[in-house]
Amino acid sequence: MTDISVLTDTAPWQHDFERRLRASYSRTGLGAAAVDRMLSTERERAVDWTVAEITDAGTRVGHVAVSLSDDDGAPAGRIGDLHVDAPHTGRGHERAARDWAEDWCAGRGARKLHIRLTEPAGTLFDDYGVRGQVRARPLASPPEPLDGVTARPMTPAEYPGWLAAEKASYADDIARSGARSREEAVRKSDRDFAELIPDGLAAPDNTFLVLEAAGAPIGTGWLCHRHLPGVTYGYSLHIEERYRGKGYGRAAMAAGERATLAAGDTALMFTVWGGNEVAMNLYTSAGYQVVEESRSLDLPRARV
Repeated sequence: MTDISVLTDTAPWQHDFERRLRASYSRTGLGAAAVDRMLSTERERAVDWTVAEITDAGTRVGHVAVSLSDDDGAPAGRIGDLHVDAPHTGRGHERAARDWAEDWCAGRGARKLHIRLTEPAGTLFDDYGVRGQVRARPLASPPEPLDGVTARPMTPAEYPGWLAAEKASYADDIARSGARSREEAVRKSDRDFAELIPDGLAAPDNTFLVLEAAGAPIGTGWLCHRHLPGVTYGYSLHIEERYRGKGYGRAAMAAGERATLAAGDTALMFTVWGGNEVAMNLYTSAGYQVVEESRSLDLPRARV
């Protein structure tokens, strides 16, 4: 029988949680300094988590951690960790812990529950919608330009049109993934762009590119260098719709990889939103591994 009880001393769980996270992040090829920074961020978040011990006949078999936060004015729950030790998996403990976490969050008014997966969870969260993935790949040497695609700096005249299009595209991605309503997605887009690049083209450690083929603009790129130690974050590598299906997507990624190395970083990281299987397949074929995957579920849900 599975029992779940909230802990007052979370230090043993914290140690095990960080050990597992470090192993998971390191497997994707990220450097030690980048992994340390990611762990530091998770350590700060975990301060507000409620951590419970999963036991079976008095034996500890795992942990589950939950929290409640404000999500655009509405309470939202989050499963920060759900782990059952290998000798005890497959005996129903995972499902019992999931049910407990959902009840804990719903009982505190949450109408949506989020989870971030960093290690395989089998089919436990198959009914949670995939909202996005963070992908990363270590880089060794600059790739050759592909399909005659070149990249040049964006001009001040091009920036306003690019900004309006990117904000609209970002809101569309969020809404399509199911993470937020259309209205919430638009507000988040406005807020995020204002915070990330208040200085526009002059934003430090940011590169804004126009991608061209045969002298014609075919897309754009936006990268933030030193997002993590040694890691560039690709906020956007966009190919205009009329040029898609011609192999330019991989060429755009190659341009982003060259810009990453030119800035002194050694890994490139992206977020791909749920519902964009084309991009997910492209990243997989290019060797970008999943660092973490975000999923969510509406609450309360009917129990089968």
